[in-house]
Amino acid sequence: MKKSEVCALIQEVGIVPGIRVSSADDAHFAAESVSHGGVPIVEITMTVEGALDLISHLVRFHPQMLVGAGTIMDAEMARKCVDAGAGFLTSPGLDLQVIDFAAKKDIAVLAGALTPTEVITAWRAGSDFVKVFPCAQVGGDSYIRALRAPLPQVPLIAAGGVNQQTAANFILAGANAIGVGTELIPTEAIQRRQAARIRELAQRFVSFVKDGRARLEARKPKRLVKKSDGLEECEEK
Repeated sequence: MKKSEVCALIQEVGIVPGIRVSSADDAHFAAESVSHGGVPIVEITMTVEGALDLISHLVRFHPQMLVGAGTIMDAEMARKCVDAGAGFLTSPGLDLQVIDFAAKKDIAVLAGALTPTEVITAWRAGSDFVKVFPCAQVGGDSYIRALRAPLPQVPLIAAGGVNQQTAANFILAGANAIGVGTELIPTEAIQRRQAARIRELAQRFVSFVKDGRARLEARKPKRLVKKSDGLEECEEK
Protein backbone atom coordinates (compact mmCIF):
# COMPACT_ATOMS: atom_id res chain seq x y z
CA MET A 1 0.00 0.00 0.00
CA LYS A 2 1.37 3.39 -0.99
CA LYS A 3 1.91 6.10 1.60
CA SER A 4 -0.93 8.19 0.19
CA GLU A 5 -3.25 5.18 0.44
CA VAL A 6 -2.18 4.52 4.04
CA CYS A 7 -2.91 8.11 5.05
CA ALA A 8 -6.24 8.05 3.22
CA LEU A 9 -7.29 4.87 5.03
CA ILE A 10 -6.35 6.24 8.45
CA GLN A 11 -8.32 9.39 7.67
CA GLU A 12 -11.29 7.38 6.41
CA VAL A 13 -11.48 4.89 9.30
CA GLY A 14 -10.52 7.39 11.96
CA ILE A 15 -9.33 4.76 14.45
CA VAL A 16 -5.81 3.50 15.15
CA PRO A 17 -5.99 0.58 17.62
CA GLY A 18 -2.84 0.30 19.69
CA ILE A 19 -2.10 -3.33 20.55
CA ARG A 20 0.07 -3.49 23.66
CA VAL A 21 -0.14 -7.00 25.10
CA SER A 22 2.27 -9.49 26.60
CA SER A 23 2.71 -11.99 23.78
CA ALA A 24 2.66 -12.25 20.01
CA ASP A 25 -0.18 -14.79 20.20
CA ASP A 26 -2.31 -12.33 22.19
CA ALA A 27 -1.47 -9.55 19.75
CA HIS A 28 -2.35 -11.74 16.77
CA PHE A 29 -5.72 -12.59 18.31
CA ALA A 30 -6.39 -8.91 19.05
CA ALA A 31 -5.45 -7.82 15.53
CA GLU A 32 -7.74 -10.35 13.88
CA SER A 33 -10.63 -9.54 16.21
CA VAL A 34 -10.38 -5.79 15.65
CA SER A 35 -10.14 -6.26 11.90
CA HIS A 36 -13.22 -8.48 11.85
CA GLY A 37 -15.04 -5.76 13.79
CA GLY A 38 -14.61 -3.27 10.98
CA VAL A 39 -11.31 -1.60 11.86
CA PRO A 40 -8.75 -2.78 9.28
CA ILE A 41 -5.89 -0.94 10.98
CA VAL A 42 -3.65 -2.16 13.80
CA GLU A 43 -0.62 -0.72 15.51
CA ILE A 44 1.66 -3.39 16.95
CA THR A 45 3.77 -1.77 19.65
CA MET A 46 7.40 -2.68 20.07
CA THR A 47 6.67 -3.67 23.67
CA VAL A 48 5.01 -6.85 22.36
CA GLU A 49 7.37 -9.81 22.50
CA GLY A 50 8.23 -10.89 18.96
CA ALA A 51 6.64 -7.74 17.50
CA LEU A 52 8.74 -7.69 14.34
CA ASP A 53 7.95 -11.30 13.43
CA LEU A 54 4.27 -10.66 14.12
CA ILE A 55 4.24 -7.62 11.84
CA SER A 56 5.78 -9.70 9.06
CA HIS A 57 3.23 -12.46 9.60
CA LEU A 58 0.23 -10.13 9.59
CA VAL A 59 1.43 -8.30 6.49
CA ARG A 60 1.91 -11.59 4.65
CA PHE A 61 -1.24 -13.43 5.68
CA HIS A 62 -3.67 -10.53 6.20
CA PRO A 63 -3.24 -8.29 3.16
CA GLN A 64 -6.55 -6.55 3.89
CA MET A 65 -5.12 -5.29 7.18
CA LEU A 66 -3.00 -2.14 7.47
CA VAL A 67 -0.28 -3.06 9.94
CA GLY A 68 1.77 -0.35 11.63
CA ALA A 69 4.48 -0.30 14.25
CA GLY A 70 4.14 1.65 17.48
CA THR A 71 6.35 2.92 20.30
CA ILE A 72 9.19 3.61 17.87
CA MET A 73 12.03 5.09 19.91
CA ASP A 74 14.73 5.71 17.29
CA ALA A 75 15.55 5.51 13.60
CA GLU A 76 17.17 2.08 13.89
CA MET A 77 14.00 0.63 15.40
CA ALA A 78 12.04 2.32 12.63
CA ARG A 79 14.26 0.69 10.01
CA LYS A 80 13.67 -2.78 11.47
CA CYS A 81 9.92 -2.22 11.46
CA VAL A 82 9.89 -1.06 7.85
CA ASP A 83 12.00 -4.07 6.88
CA ALA A 84 9.39 -6.24 8.60
CA GLY A 85 6.71 -4.67 6.42
CA ALA A 86 5.14 -2.03 8.65
CA GLY A 87 2.88 0.32 6.68
CA PHE A 88 3.20 3.20 9.14
CA LEU A 89 5.22 4.22 12.18
CA THR A 90 4.12 5.87 15.40
CA SER A 91 6.06 7.22 18.34
CA PRO A 92 5.00 8.21 21.86
CA GLY A 93 6.99 11.44 21.65
CA LEU A 94 8.68 13.72 19.15
CA ASP A 95 11.74 12.20 17.48
CA LEU A 96 12.84 14.13 14.41
CA GLN A 97 15.17 11.34 13.28
CA VAL A 98 12.23 8.94 13.04
CA ILE A 99 10.26 11.47 10.99
CA ASP A 100 13.25 12.05 8.72
CA PHE A 101 13.76 8.30 8.24
CA ALA A 102 10.09 7.81 7.38
CA ALA A 103 10.20 10.65 4.87
CA LYS A 104 13.23 9.16 3.13
CA LYS A 105 11.56 5.73 2.96
CA ASP A 106 8.22 7.24 1.90
CA ILE A 107 6.49 5.61 4.88
CA ALA A 108 3.60 7.22 6.73
CA VAL A 109 4.55 8.48 10.18
CA LEU A 110 2.35 9.49 13.10
CA ALA A 111 4.75 11.36 15.34
CA GLY A 112 3.90 11.86 18.99
CA ALA A 113 3.66 15.37 20.39
CA LEU A 114 2.00 17.19 23.26
CA THR A 115 2.72 20.90 23.39
CA PRO A 116 1.83 23.34 20.59
CA THR A 117 5.55 23.75 19.89
CA GLU A 118 5.99 19.99 19.49
CA VAL A 119 2.90 19.70 17.29
CA ILE A 120 4.16 22.46 14.98
CA THR A 121 7.68 21.01 14.93
CA ALA A 122 6.41 17.53 14.05
CA TRP A 123 4.19 18.87 11.27
CA ARG A 124 6.92 21.04 9.77
CA ALA A 125 9.34 18.10 9.89
CA GLY A 126 6.99 16.05 7.71
CA SER A 127 4.81 14.00 10.05
CA ASP A 128 1.72 12.89 8.14
CA PHE A 129 -0.42 12.99 11.28
CA VAL A 130 0.53 14.28 14.70
CA LYS A 131 -0.47 12.00 17.56
CA VAL A 132 -1.33 14.14 20.57
CA PHE A 133 -0.38 12.02 23.57
CA PRO A 134 -1.43 11.73 26.34
CA CYS A 135 -4.67 13.67 25.83
CA ALA A 136 -6.64 12.82 28.96
CA GLN A 137 -3.98 14.14 31.31
CA VAL A 138 -3.95 17.61 29.72
CA GLY A 139 -7.63 18.34 29.23
CA GLY A 140 -8.96 15.67 26.89
CA ASP A 141 -11.12 16.89 24.00
CA SER A 142 -10.92 20.51 25.20
CA TYR A 143 -7.15 20.38 24.62
CA ILE A 144 -7.64 19.06 21.08
CA ARG A 145 -10.11 21.89 20.47
CA ALA A 146 -7.57 24.41 21.77
CA LEU A 147 -4.91 23.05 19.40
CA ARG A 148 -7.26 22.85 16.43
CA ALA A 149 -8.20 26.54 16.50
CA PRO A 150 -4.73 27.92 15.59
CA LEU A 151 -3.58 24.79 13.72
CA PRO A 152 -6.44 23.80 11.39
CA GLN A 153 -4.03 22.48 8.77
CA VAL A 154 -2.43 19.87 11.05
CA PRO A 155 -4.09 16.41 11.03
CA LEU A 156 -4.37 15.41 14.70
CA ILE A 157 -4.80 11.99 16.25
CA ALA A 158 -6.05 12.07 19.83
CA ALA A 159 -4.53 9.32 21.96
CA GLY A 160 -4.39 8.54 25.65
CA GLY A 161 -7.64 8.41 27.58
CA VAL A 162 -9.92 7.78 24.61
CA ASN A 163 -12.88 5.63 25.65
CA GLN A 164 -16.51 5.01 24.77
CA GLN A 165 -17.61 8.15 26.58
CA THR A 166 -15.03 10.47 25.01
CA ALA A 167 -14.45 9.11 21.49
CA ALA A 168 -17.10 11.15 19.69
CA ASN A 169 -16.13 14.26 21.65
CA PHE A 170 -12.55 14.04 20.39
CA ILE A 171 -13.83 13.92 16.81
CA LEU A 172 -16.15 16.86 17.51
CA ALA A 173 -13.19 18.75 18.93
CA GLY A 174 -11.38 18.41 15.61
CA ALA A 175 -9.34 15.21 15.82
CA ASN A 176 -8.95 13.51 12.45
CA ALA A 177 -8.69 10.16 14.17
CA ILE A 178 -8.42 8.57 17.60
CA GLY A 179 -5.85 6.19 19.02
CA VAL A 180 -7.44 3.58 21.28
CA GLY A 181 -5.88 0.86 23.43
CA THR A 182 -7.41 -1.25 26.18
CA GLU A 183 -10.79 0.47 25.90
CA LEU A 184 -11.09 -1.24 22.53
CA ILE A 185 -9.02 -4.32 23.35
CA PRO A 186 -9.65 -5.15 27.04
CA THR A 187 -7.05 -7.30 28.77
CA GLU A 188 -9.78 -9.63 30.04
CA ALA A 189 -11.14 -10.12 26.53
CA ILE A 190 -7.67 -11.11 25.36
CA GLN A 191 -7.12 -13.54 28.23
CA ARG A 192 -10.53 -15.18 27.74
CA ARG A 193 -10.27 -15.09 23.94
CA GLN A 194 -13.54 -13.13 23.66
CA ALA A 195 -13.32 -12.28 19.98
CA ALA A 196 -17.01 -11.33 19.79
CA ARG A 197 -16.56 -8.79 22.58
CA ILE A 198 -13.67 -7.10 20.80
CA ARG A 199 -15.56 -7.12 17.51
CA GLU A 200 -18.52 -5.45 19.18
CA LEU A 201 -16.29 -2.80 20.74
CA ALA A 202 -14.66 -2.15 17.36
CA GLN A 203 -18.09 -1.65 15.82
CA ARG A 204 -19.03 0.74 18.63
CA PHE A 205 -15.94 2.87 18.09
CA VAL A 206 -16.62 2.97 14.37
CA SER A 207 -20.09 4.29 15.22
CA PHE A 208 -18.64 6.87 17.62
CA VAL A 209 -16.38 8.25 14.90
CA LYS A 210 -19.19 8.35 12.36
CA ASP A 211 -21.50 10.04 14.86
CA GLY A 212 -18.89 12.64 15.76
CA ARG A 213 -18.21 13.43 12.12
CA ALA A 214 -21.93 13.69 11.32
CA ARG A 215 -22.48 16.09 14.20
CA LEU A 216 -19.44 18.09 13.15
CA GLU A 217 -20.75 18.34 9.59
CA ALA A 218 -24.15 19.47 10.87
CA ARG A 219 -22.50 22.30 12.76
CA LYS A 220 -20.93 23.80 9.65
CA PRO A 221 -22.46 27.19 8.89
CA LYS A 222 -24.57 27.76 5.82
CA ARG A 223 -24.41 30.87 3.73
CA LEU A 224 -27.09 32.74 1.83
CA VAL A 225 -26.81 32.95 -1.93
CA LYS A 226 -28.97 34.94 -4.31
CA LYS A 227 -30.62 33.14 -7.18
CA SER A 228 -31.33 34.70 -10.53
CA ASP A 229 -34.87 35.57 -9.45
CA GLY A 230 -33.56 37.61 -6.55
CA LEU A 231 -34.62 35.13 -3.87
CA GLU A 232 -32.19 33.90 -1.26
CA GLU A 233 -31.64 30.34 -0.20
CA CYS A 234 -29.16 28.49 2.00
CA GLU A 235 -26.20 26.78 0.46
CA GLU A 236 -23.62 24.60 2.14
CA LYS A 237 -20.46 26.55 2.72
